[in-house]
Amino acid sequence: MSLVTSDWLENNLDKVKLIDCSWHMPNVKRNGYEEYLKEHIPGTIFFDLDKYSDANTDLPHMLPNPTTWEEIVSSLGISNNDRIIIYDNSDVLSSCRCWYNFIYFGHNQNLVHVLNGGLKKWISENRLTTKNLTKIIKSNYRAFEKKELVKNKLEIDKNISTKKFNVIDARSIERFEGKITEPRKGLRSGSIKNSFCLPFTDLLNSDRTFISNDKILEKFKAIKCDLNKNLIFTCGSGITASVLALAYSLIDNKYMPTIYDGSWSEYGKF
Repeated sequence: MSLVTSDWLENNLDKVKLIDCSWHMPNVKRNGYEEYLKEHIPGTIFFDLDKYSDANTDLPHMLPNPTTWEEIVSSLGISNNDRIIIYDNSDVLSSCRCWYNFIYFGHNQNLVHVLNGGLKKWISENRLTTKNLTKIIKSNYRAFEKKELVKNKLEIDKNISTKKFNVIDARSIERFEGKITEPRKGLRSGSIKNSFCLPFTDLLNSDRTFISNDKILEKFKAIKCDLNKNLIFTCGSGITASVLALAYSLIDNKYMPTIYDGSWSEYGKF
């Protein structure tokens, strides 16, 4: 159950830890934290994807080390046995990246969920929001890193010849095929050799909810990728790759989300 509905959340607000992980592409000139301060679901804390990533690299949104992750999550007042619901108000469904981070660092995957449709759907249904900030009581969180859930550039390069896993890119077809300039400076256009493309937007309805499981399976089959191999997801900076990972977890409950963390921000460097 990677997703929860707004009905479910409204009936269980007092039983979960709520996280707003809104993050926006730089070109849209929106600030997730400022938006959170103006309006959020009661009881929500804010997760800053930029701030809570590895500060010792020029690559965006790279996973921090386990000690840093423990400090981050403890400062948010989240405990290892908490049920966590993550949402966003972002076009790129940044909540899915936060979902992946928690699973990577060992939080029980059955206790980490994304709100289907996010804040936009919640507001459209006239559900309660607030400006009041949530009081945080620091916890003592412990990380249990699952290193097998991330791939690095060396592994991606080696796989081009060994073909032990399939790489699926969540960017648009135009970006994947190198027909348009990358939004981040210093990157060439194109994609990883032998990878497949499934734009994350193909898995979403107009209200930003996920399409049905049957349709998700159809989309994965349509790219003619061998689904019997392990699937590794990539994108521009590791955000929308997590959207594909969550979507695939909906049709394969044994799948553990695996991401090429550097994504095209690393692979596409000149």
